Amino acid sequence: MTQAVSVRRPEVPVALLTTLGILFLALLLQAMVDTRHALLFLIAVGLGVTLLHAAFGFSSVWRNFIRKRESVGLRAQLLLFMVTTAIFFPVIDQAVPGLQAGSALGPVGISVLVGAFLFGIGMELGSGCGSGTLYTVGGGHVNMLVTLAFFIVGSLIGTAHLHWWTSLPEIGRVSIIRELGGWLPSAAVQIAVLAGLFWIVRHLELRRHGRLKPLTLQDDRPLSERLVFGPWSWAWGVAGLALFSFLTLVVAGFPWSITFAFGLWGAKIFTALGGDVSTWPYWSGGYPALALQRPVLADITSVMDFGIVLGAMLAAALAGKFAPPKRIDGKLITASVVGGLLLGYGARLAFGCNIGGMFAGIASGSLHGWLWMFSGFIGTWVGVRIRVWTGLDKPY
Repeated sequence: MTQAVSVRRPEVPVALLTTLGILFLALLLQAMVDTRHALLFLIAVGLGVTLLHAAFGFSSVWRNFIRKRESVGLRAQLLLFMVTTAIFFPVIDQAVPGLQAGSALGPVGISVLVGAFLFGIGMELGSGCGSGTLYTVGGGHVNMLVTLAFFIVGSLIGTAHLHWWTSLPEIGRVSIIRELGGWLPSAAVQIAVLAGLFWIVRHLELRRHGRLKPLTLQDDRPLSERLVFGPWSWAWGVAGLALFSFLTLVVAGFPWSITFAFGLWGAKIFTALGGDVSTWPYWSGGYPALALQRPVLADITSVMDFGIVLGAMLAAALAGKFAPPKRIDGKLITASVVGGLLLGYGARLAFGCNIGGMFAGIASGSLHGWLWMFSGFIGTWVGVRIRVWTGLDKPY
């Protein structure tokens, strides 16, 4: 069984302007920074197109599973984790000649546990995750600009407090690849665990509904037309995100991440307004101190975030979905403010959002990614109930 699609007319002026913007920024990066930054920007455009065309988010997917036991999006995410485990682990373990990359290792401790929990709540109140906020902003959702703005504020506050949180108990950075004796046995174990979770969520949907929503779409249009104008199936979303995530790993030398840029933008805005973050422990050394001194376009995470927004904007225009709302609901705006603050603060404590903390962590063999998934899901469960309590969603 497959799911049919409906097709809208492209919004040509928006698509043309966005294309020109992408080309201009790519050339600017090539001229002002280097080829690597320009390539990563274009890879991020591909990520934005994939996220928008496949509607590949986390907040609604986890909410639908918790409330309705609909597992199609969750199955797609677990499948993505399995595919990226298979292709990331050999590169990170230096088993592929000519390719080297680092993993997204984060500490396993209270900071990640609390941060991911807060992020899960914020994900539901703000109606978006790290990647979801960016691609929905690109799609013209004005309320997500509010979420993004307070995501940035929360990230900055998180950098002010992170040194205290990291002083709490932890067991350090744990690499599954190293602990299990190399990429092959560790990948086999991780894929087996992910496959087990895949079977569980699949079984729960079957038990509730008696059938499964498919990962595919019924679409008889030519392949090129489907690729350009969308929509994409969940399966295509998995393929696109796996491809562009792998390209990011190879070109950047580390996995895809999102939220470091938000803290950096907040720090630069705060500095421009007369504040001083240079004495904060987070910004006083290492890469954060360097990034604070350099232009925003020199930061790879920032460049890729811009690419995701523009890629999603292009995809939305091509799909005829770029439609900023005429009216903004006050209750939704309040939820976006609170959700954004929790998203930013939680992501900083958890050493990344659903992408840089969970996805990149799991795909590169960091135990903290699994802790993030567990705690983030519990936070989402709480956030779903807060949505009902505040009237954002109808009762069960």
